[in-house]
Amino acid sequence: MRGADFPAGRPRRLRREGWTRRLVAEHRLGVDDLIWPIFIVEGSGRTVPVAAMPGVDRVSLDRLEGHVAEAAKLGIPAVALFPATPAERKDAEGTEALRPDNLMCSAARLLKRAYPGLGLVGDVALDPYTDHGHDGVIRDGYVANDDTLAVLTRQAVQQAQAGIDVIAPSDMMDGRVGAIRAALDEAGLIHTSIMSYAAKYASAFYGPFRDALGSAKSLHGDKKTYQMDAANTDEAMREVETDLREGADMVMVKPGMPYLDIVRRVAERFEAPTFAYQVSGEYAMMCAAVERGWLDRERAMLESLLGFKRAGADGVLTYFAVEAARVLRS
Repeated sequence: MRGADFPAGRPRRLRREGWTRRLVAEHRLGVDDLIWPIFIVEGSGRTVPVAAMPGVDRVSLDRLEGHVAEAAKLGIPAVALFPATPAERKDAEGTEALRPDNLMCSAARLLKRAYPGLGLVGDVALDPYTDHGHDGVIRDGYVANDDTLAVLTRQAVQQAQAGIDVIAPSDMMDGRVGAIRAALDEAGLIHTSIMSYAAKYASAFYGPFRDALGSAKSLHGDKKTYQMDAANTDEAMREVETDLREGADMVMVKPGMPYLDIVRRVAERFEAPTFAYQVSGEYAMMCAAVERGWLDRERAMLESLLGFKRAGADGVLTYFAVEAARVLRS
């Protein structure tokens, strides 16, 4: 619909006052839109800053409850857990992923006891556990899809039994959503949701995250044979459609800001719960600009997160979650 022409039509009228700007805002960002990714490490009494991500720490299990306390109090709906596995527990097959008392499962049990109303999102992939840094097992120099599925399904069931509410496969193996859904249902875990990393790109923006997990130095080669090519958009639609058909309850686009066009296409085409991950590189870039005085931290943070909502995302995984929630609550 076309409005009146100038001078009868003056769009600035509705921008003049704060209350009118709020009244006609088309999109809103709230605490309910946020998921907070957190890193956990072995040991006790440990709070280890991530050098490339100012304000982000890796914490040991004995400090995890306190670390999450403010997020729970602010009403952030869920946290996503990522384990920094020590090198001595990694091997070629990622067997640490299947140990019942590994960091992920221990953290899930602890947080479920402490905050039963807080949602727990569990990363399902083998890269935190393999000594080669890949998301699956390697056979003849290639990440073997079907052999990896056999491990991922066991990993997913184990996490759900430990208290993870949302299984989030980030590995990008073909068929993993269907295999995980079948394994969960067979184990009686019919209420456990799946948030699929449906469109996950082989991106340069993951560097600080891999440093936080300790997988950057061990990664042999790259992940271009299973993560998506940055040039492709129609392929993302096929990936999302496949994952939804296999039983994904929610889908995710990763990274976020460089792929807002993908978020928009997914949200409009499938009308399924759609999430975006504001990844470590995005966070680090903004923090670096803030440190140099080039950006206003609060304004840049909120504007970037609102951009995800404007593109059609139902929620955002972001390292800014607690900081943004403080501002939004105030």
